[in-house]
Amino acid sequence: MRLGLVIDLDVCVGCHACAIACKEWNASGTIGPLSDYQPYGAEPSGVWFNRIRHFEMDVYPNNKTVNFPMSCMHCEDADCVTVCPTGASYKRPEDGIVLIDQDKCMGCNYCSWACPYGARELDRSSGTMKKCTLCVDRIYDQELPVEERQPACVLTCPAHARMFGDFDDPDSAVSRTVRERSGYPLMPELNYNPTNQYLPSRRMPVIPVDTKPKGGLKAGIKQFANKLVRR
Repeated sequence: MRLGLVIDLDVCVGCHACAIACKEWNASGTIGPLSDYQPYGAEPSGVWFNRIRHFEMDVYPNNKTVNFPMSCMHCEDADCVTVCPTGASYKRPEDGIVLIDQDKCMGCNYCSWACPYGARELDRSSGTMKKCTLCVDRIYDQELPVEERQPACVLTCPAHARMFGDFDDPDSAVSRTVRERSGYPLMPELNYNPTNQYLPSRRMPVIPVDTKPKGGLKAGIKQFANKLVRR
């Protein structure tokens, strides 16, 4: 079993709901509070497992903003685990989730330097490194209904831009979606083999603005809607 996320860049609206839900859930989870530094000061900061980057695609005529969520990729060949001098960073063989043992972590930052995705953050309050756990305490909670045994970020996404599942199962929803939508891992050339996959942004149809649609405005709106459906 290899658990991970699929993130649809064509659907993500950059609302940061996943980041907020992640911090809320994990603040009371297995790794302890995610600290905030001067939350009401001039330079507020804090520990976040999910961060959303924003990019502008300047390729006419398909200019658009791409919202790019990033968190731990739960790599198959995770150098963050290899470089850890205390064995605090480890990869679970049963599901592929990469975790940090807070009792062993000494906050040396080696794992953070080894991670090319910026997924690990040093909690200055505890002096330990913290990162996405795929809500491991939630996805295996037998007290929850089956449909709720998913990471908090997946459950809260209002645009349904995130999926969770087993990539080792070729018939799982995440595996099928990646095949059908040409999903890809981030920076595969590094050979970390990240589990999380991204679905590419699709091109918007070009709607002519200098000609009147046949049949008037209502017909033009219908034509536009049909083009969107055919995407």
